[in-house]
Amino acid sequence: MTAGTIVLLRHGRTAYNHTKRLQGQVDIPLDDVGRWQAEQGANALASSHTATKVVSSDLQRAFDTATAYAKLVGVDVESDERMRERSFGEWEGLNSEEIAERWPDEHAAWRAGAEPVRAGAESRAAVAERMTTGVLEHAAGLGAEDTLVVVSHGAAITLTLTRLLGQDPVEWRGISGLRNVHWSHLHAADLQGHPAWRLVAHNVGAGYPLDHWLAGPDWNLEPGVAGE
Repeated sequence: MTAGTIVLLRHGRTAYNHTKRLQGQVDIPLDDVGRWQAEQGANALASSHTATKVVSSDLQRAFDTATAYAKLVGVDVESDERMRERSFGEWEGLNSEEIAERWPDEHAAWRAGAEPVRAGAESRAAVAERMTTGVLEHAAGLGAEDTLVVVSHGAAITLTLTRLLGQDPVEWRGISGLRNVHWSHLHAADLQGHPAWRLVAHNVGAGYPLDHWLAGPDWNLEPGVAGE
């Protein structure tokens, strides 16, 4: 037995997202735009998917995003630390320029696709393993007509999707990352086949124009935003 549908949803915007700082497992909350995104995304997701079960990373930005959706569909949120973002060790909280200044060789290698090992980061393989194991464990307790919604983080979701689609999370780069409060929808195929899951939709959101979505409800008041 397994859920017939899995939805992987990324959390709303934080101050670190806005200033392009590497979050990792820093427990930073949603900012005002992120809370608005969580509300709007919850409405959109609830209109197309009614979860039987909602599981979230225990980090606040993900849990609060999950709660906005779970309230609409009438279920509780189950916290699972395996759904956390990839840990980036000493790089967490820094922007790209700061990382490049302190770790120039490591940063260059990372931008080229290598693992930032010396920074104490979690490997891609380790993240994919813990996330996928957790997601499939939660799905296994459900039936073919059920939907599991998992609220997690950008890098963690991309690596999980890669693994669920039967690709190598260390080497394969065939999936783009999700925007804040956007989701991917997978449907169970032949669980004895390869892959056992099919990607039905990716990077789906509430349908706002990108500049509006990134700036929030006061998007037309933001300097430099189209529509002033």
